[in-house]
Amino acid sequence: MAKPTSNESNLVLLESLIRNWEDETIEFKEASNDFDTDKIGRYVSALSNEANLSDEPSAWLVFGVRNKTREVVGTGYRTDPDRLDGLKRQINDGTDPSMTFRSIRVVDHAKGRVVMLEIPAAPKGMPIAWKGHWYARAGENLTNLSIGKLDAIRGQGHLLDWTAQIVEDAEVSDLSQEAMAVARRAFAEKNSSRIPTETIEGWSDEQFLKHVGLMTKRGITRACILLLGKPESAYLLNPLMAELTWKLVGQETAYEHFTTPFILATTQLYSRIRNIKIRLLPPDELIQREVEKYDQGSVLEAIHNCIAHQDYSKYSRVSIVEYPDKLEFTSVGAFFEGNPDEYALAGHMPRHYRNPTLVQAMTQLNMIDHLGYGIERMNRSQANRYLPLPDYDLANPEEVKLTIFGRVVDEGYTKLLMQSSSLPFEDVLALDRVQKGRPISDAALRRLRNKKLVEGRRPHLRVAASVAKATGTQADYLQARGQSDEYCRALITDCLRKQGLASRSQIDAVVFPALSTELSEEQKRNKVKNLLAQLSREQEIRYEPKGDNRGWRLG
Repeated sequence: MAKPTSNESNLVLLESLIRNWEDETIEFKEASNDFDTDKIGRYVSALSNEANLSDEPSAWLVFGVRNKTREVVGTGYRTDPDRLDGLKRQINDGTDPSMTFRSIRVVDHAKGRVVMLEIPAAPKGMPIAWKGHWYARAGENLTNLSIGKLDAIRGQGHLLDWTAQIVEDAEVSDLSQEAMAVARRAFAEKNSSRIPTETIEGWSDEQFLKHVGLMTKRGITRACILLLGKPESAYLLNPLMAELTWKLVGQETAYEHFTTPFILATTQLYSRIRNIKIRLLPPDELIQREVEKYDQGSVLEAIHNCIAHQDYSKYSRVSIVEYPDKLEFTSVGAFFEGNPDEYALAGHMPRHYRNPTLVQAMTQLNMIDHLGYGIERMNRSQANRYLPLPDYDLANPEEVKLTIFGRVVDEGYTKLLMQSSSLPFEDVLALDRVQKGRPISDAALRRLRNKKLVEGRRPHLRVAASVAKATGTQADYLQARGQSDEYCRALITDCLRKQGLASRSQIDAVVFPALSTELSEEQKRNKVKNLLAQLSREQEIRYEPKGDNRGWRLG
């Protein structure tokens, strides 16, 4: 049951909330008889996140008060106390991380019953989601949590770094000497301009680990076990699944798990990937050029980024799936700061990290670039090799999925974009998505339309005819666009001129191949129906409805 409170104190609180109605941590709803629970969940997410950002302990969702006038009108929302109390469970089940109301207060106001739902502020570093989506307020409107607000909340979590925690029972003897040797060489190479190699070689293991940031006075960190721990030392991280999994999918299947030390496991995993040579014919060249299906630096960058940004509190493995034409990398945890395009286009430098201790150590060991240039380098590498750019799938807020392609989507078109075109890279990125049937932003679409590089309507955008002709993909373009109405009308009249009389199915068989491949069968039938109606109105053709030979003739 909802915790009983003094009606008098609740009336004072209600009047205080009404006076402060411009605050984004307060929302009033009339809710005369009922209110959609899913919408309540969205408000809980938004108000909880706004309370965190406003440094308020709680936010309030109030039923029985008219929003525009702040007049108390009363509400019939869940008048049964048990049903009202059951809302707590429903909110707990739909939020991530799970939370619910701090209190539910029913107020007997002179103008009617008021229900006040007290929502705790989101924990430091942890935005509250409802059914997988983060919400916020923009004035009085419910909206998605912006990147800026998301970063602000996550940035509070630096003290919650899972990888910085000390492993109480760990000792230097739990670390792989082979991994330590590789780490020393990498550290020496990274810091050659400021620390002589002889000095680094003279350090004890403990001194070296402290310089890298993997050990403190209190002991060895979890990041240290992840990167340098012996395989049999992975148990020290229980219940964490310290594991990378490679899986081969296609005509042949295989899989293998790799555990600590990750500094060695990534190279071992890469050796399993079938990185054969593929042949491409660059523009203005007569001899085919061979390139590796995948760039080793890009693949290792992708694996290392998965390790660096994995949310280890979720107790899940990093997955690398190899398909015949692509590699798919999946790590658990939302994309931590910004969005992939910001990194691809401008080398966005992140301000915060999910695992700052692990990221700092991997930077010192030359495994990643913590300034955020890794995504940009992967994009440039693919472009320079005439292959489709990497794709990030962030549809699931619980994970990040990266795809690196190992085949050409449209050889001539891609080669023009990646070698001969003087387009800005932001347009190259947008056109790459168009050729793969991916969505692009409104701003990108306007740029491409202004440059006459795309045609069609969403979701069926396509490369413009002029570009298709220049790249040798005009046939593919015409197939996707379909022929003009005039051309299709001519097909019909030519058919009737030759046959004398034709049934609807016979006309469909003639016209369908000339229509856009993006149309469904029903859409194609409707298209032909409209063409026949136009020709009939213009008395070009006529329909004979009687006898065994019913059908269309020339007019």
